[in-house]
Amino acid sequence: MSKQRAILCGYYGMGNAGDEALLICLLQSLPEHIEPIVLSKNPVETRDRYKVKTCDRWDLIAVVKEMRRANFFIWGGGSLMQDNSSRVSPIYYGGLMKLAQMMGLETIAWAQGIGPLNHRSNRWLTRHVLKRCRLVTVRDTVSREMLQRWGIPATIAPDPVWAMKADYSFDFSDDSHFRDHNSKYCIAVNLREHWSLTPDRLEILTQSLIEFQKNNSGFTILLVPFQESLDGKLARDLHARIPRSLVLSIDNPEVMKGLFGHPNIIFTIAMRLHAVIMSISEGCNCFALSYDPKVTKVMEAAHLTTIVELSEMDPTLDERIAEWLPELRQTMETGFAYGNPNDGRADLEGARQTLIQSATQHRDRLRQVLDKTSRSSI
Repeated sequence: MSKQRAILCGYYGMGNAGDEALLICLLQSLPEHIEPIVLSKNPVETRDRYKVKTCDRWDLIAVVKEMRRANFFIWGGGSLMQDNSSRVSPIYYGGLMKLAQMMGLETIAWAQGIGPLNHRSNRWLTRHVLKRCRLVTVRDTVSREMLQRWGIPATIAPDPVWAMKADYSFDFSDDSHFRDHNSKYCIAVNLREHWSLTPDRLEILTQSLIEFQKNNSGFTILLVPFQESLDGKLARDLHARIPRSLVLSIDNPEVMKGLFGHPNIIFTIAMRLHAVIMSISEGCNCFALSYDPKVTKVMEAAHLTTIVELSEMDPTLDERIAEWLPELRQTMETGFAYGNPNDGRADLEGARQTLIQSATQHRDRLRQVLDKTSRSSI
């Protein structure tokens, strides 16, 4: 089968570990006869990291040139069509897909989370371009229900990052900071700037972590930013206030996922969707601070109730942290493992494995469509 080109469009080159993980999943899902061209904010870095052809996402002339030579245009995972954080975002992504359709490319919306779409024009644009897609796959029931109302067929499966292979090469013993702290266990904490994480709520969380450190000297609070622009400063500010805390920045999403599977990490407190997914998929206990319904939905799918809606967070959070302590101590003493029939949580392992296995449907459906479309064009 002759080589064909596919333009991959997503939130790439932005320094966001979750979206970079989605790009890795998409690249690994492409059949061998498909040559990817990745639209990126940082095309040189993306090219060097993934060994693929790239194009500056903001250079419209260059993007159009690539479209003229391409066969497919693929939205590659994430919540691209939503106007909660930016009204411009759906205009950009929807506009590029519409342009690709006008130029005769086969278009695919892959592993998408559709909405919220608060503005009528954005809802119209989203419906308009999705109706003309050869394939649509979504990662949540809310997105599928919206598409059903619009009469658009879609495959639903968990986020592809559930099934992404992890790299376990990170070694705590190689890091002098961990040796100096002489801590056997770590709690990974991932926070991001968001309007729901108000100064008052952040202070509650910070004080709770400080109090936890006072009573548990064998722990290191490991602050794990997923995106420097929204997580980095916040992590460093917390590090300055929380005793025996460390900031760990990891550029490789596969290594980032593997971190949550390390035996030193026994608990995760996370805001970001992909921090939650990576933690649970690697069998790590997870407490979610939900700033978005998508985070709540993932926790529900994993049958986990350790979650606080940030918009409802109040000083009782310190009581919730106190509730974690027996679980953490049990983990230290007996070693918690998903699927251990003796810990009464075998049902969690079943849910976790189902999510991991089901997530491969995005890959399978994409390959079916790309192979079928490519053969018919010969």
